[in-house]
Amino acid sequence: MKATLLFTLAGTFVTLAASQPHRMLFPSQSSGMTLTEHVGSLHQHAKRQAQQKVEVHTAWTTVDGPDIIVYVDSHGKPYSTATVYPTQHPPTGAPQVPAPAANPPPQEFHGPPPPAPPQNPQPAQPAPAQPVKPSGDGGSVTTGPGFKSGVSYSPYNGDNSCKSTQQVATDFSKISGYQVIRLYGTDCNQVANVLAATKGSNVKFFLGIFDLAQVQREAETIANAIHGDWSRVNAISVGNEMVNKGTSPGTVIGAIGQARGVLKNCGYTGPVVTVDTMMAMANHPEICKASDFCAINCHAFFDGNVPAEKSGDFVKGWVDKIGKATGKTVVVTETGWPSQGNPNGKAVPSPQNHQAAITSIGGALPSNVIYFSAYNDMWKKDGPNTFGAERFWGILGNAPSS
Repeated sequence: MKATLLFTLAGTFVTLAASQPHRMLFPSQSSGMTLTEHVGSLHQHAKRQAQQKVEVHTAWTTVDGPDIIVYVDSHGKPYSTATVYPTQHPPTGAPQVPAPAANPPPQEFHGPPPPAPPQNPQPAQPAPAQPVKPSGDGGSVTTGPGFKSGVSYSPYNGDNSCKSTQQVATDFSKISGYQVIRLYGTDCNQVANVLAATKGSNVKFFLGIFDLAQVQREAETIANAIHGDWSRVNAISVGNEMVNKGTSPGTVIGAIGQARGVLKNCGYTGPVVTVDTMMAMANHPEICKASDFCAINCHAFFDGNVPAEKSGDFVKGWVDKIGKATGKTVVVTETGWPSQGNPNGKAVPSPQNHQAAITSIGGALPSNVIYFSAYNDMWKKDGPNTFGAERFWGILGNAPSS
């Protein structure tokens, strides 16, 4: 690594989301369609169906790695970063310094510089911006709604194998500033690995029971990983977009009740919810009422009529609509914008639009938002309605453990 008088090296951050393929049903707010008239696009979060036992052999070599350049203001506070590979030249000028927040949130994780890239690295891409963090002390959250921002994480390699404990630790060494981390399931020993990677921080976890047919087993897996320290858990979800994928609301409500009972016997008394699309939640408010708060996945990109810079208005509109209909607090458990892919009407993937969308959402909803996702999910596959963008929603680009 190198350093100049104007640039300081630093690490950036990371993380996640795994889930089954699901059909995102988004009404066009601009078209005035009813909830059942407009069908949006398919946003796959396919959960790995098989686990592989991976034997890892590590060989160390020295390579000329990239420079991570961090721009700092007159008070020494970082405000922007850039990655420069050996064949590139550093930027000729620093970006404009943003106005500092009154009390910026603390860094939750710190780690060494990212590992060197492979021998044949792909061309560098502009790094997407991290979500706008609301001002405040960034302190610890108890449970449920009330946190500022979170991000989702999935523990899978590009070949669908499970990431090792060390890989998860490497990923989390680059994630900072979030109060909540969302996980979708219990496979790959992900709960225990992520808890270990974040030991000593004040981050909380939005954990997930993924398979409704395995509620007791997954609930007990969570309990075994927690070792009785439920203070680290913000909430636990039961299923991800199950009603949207065709499961009956009654089945989901029954699974919520079963999970509550098992988790209570394990010592957990915090919030239990189901997560579904904003359309499914609006059409079936009973699944929200059975939950301790409403948890919705809401992506403006799949509407096709919303440009990136209007994403915040779109998501907030749905939060207000569902909150009014159910009388409950609404937490956005997925939202974001792809940095690469094909256009969907007015929704165009690009690094610039990724930044614009995250900025818009952060401005419209300064709390109770979990961004999707920490890193690009290179293990995913595109479907006919994912616009070639399924792998490229990462807030922090590619995972350092890749």
